[in-house]
Amino acid sequence: MLTGGKGQVLVTGASGFVGRVLCRRLQADGLRVRALLRRDVQGPWDDVVGCELGREPLPPRALEGVDTVFHLAGVAHARGVPDALYRQVNVEGTRALMAAAVAAGVERFVFFSSVKAMADPPPDECVDESWAQVPADAYGLSKREAERIMLEAGADAGLHTVLLRPTLVYGPGVKGNLLRMMCLVESGWCPPFPDTGNRRSMVHVEDLCGLALQVLDEPGASGKRYIVADPQPYSTRALYAGLCTALGRPIPSWHVPAPLLRLGGRAGDLAGTLLHRSLPLDSGVVSRLLDSACYSPGLCMRELGWQPGHELLSSLPEMVSAWRAAGGA
Repeated sequence: MLTGGKGQVLVTGASGFVGRVLCRRLQADGLRVRALLRRDVQGPWDDVVGCELGREPLPPRALEGVDTVFHLAGVAHARGVPDALYRQVNVEGTRALMAAAVAAGVERFVFFSSVKAMADPPPDECVDESWAQVPADAYGLSKREAERIMLEAGADAGLHTVLLRPTLVYGPGVKGNLLRMMCLVESGWCPPFPDTGNRRSMVHVEDLCGLALQVLDEPGASGKRYIVADPQPYSTRALYAGLCTALGRPIPSWHVPAPLLRLGGRAGDLAGTLLHRSLPLDSGVVSRLLDSACYSPGLCMRELGWQPGHELLSSLPEMVSAWRAAGGA
């Protein structure tokens, strides 16, 4: 809950999966929410300012009367996105927003970054904020540079700035890879994944938004980076089995062997090179399914007393219900 401010917040990327949940929670706390969006759409906000961040100048009224900014807008990690676009939106957009926030006298700035601002963890380790290896891809580098800009500008101006690095976010209305997997399992086209013992970190959208609100009134959080994840990671096989159960489908007693899936991924790499486009199955997709990416939320749990209230497998029925209520597409 915000204290001591004017009660006007700006949320960039408000129309996204996380942004809508955050805006609903802000309004429930009695705050006036201004959404910065590429186009005017309806949602849980009181006011809309139109702007393509990083591509257009910020409108002068965007930060009028605002004491708190939640920055979620950016180009997401996806195949085929030009490197220059990541820099234009994620880096230069953040630079412009931060400069405008400082000039407008904003008091608090919370940036939703990503664990992809760090290099992927080693296969058998669960890394924390001390993992300093730099990412190799353009998306991760753009998020890391945006983080540096935000933290340095905030420190220079004396703003209360907090940087959140979420893992894969789940919950009702989920998008991206989890939605695709749900659709495939429902259709019967999802291969039964083997149990490789992998560990993938995820976090429920409500728990992520709860932490974003909590850090506003934590003086010790200013200038800090926090990984946001459930305390326990999940295996792809457990996720697959949980989706089968939630969707009312039997769990196959057999599975596709991991070497066969990896061979299919390499074949996809070769075909993609020959066709000059990305295919649905390549070695990167297979790695995300079979390998580990484990991150520890220990710092925010110790320093802030943050305790996630959700768990992936028990949340799957609610996610399936929301997906079906929305048409199951």
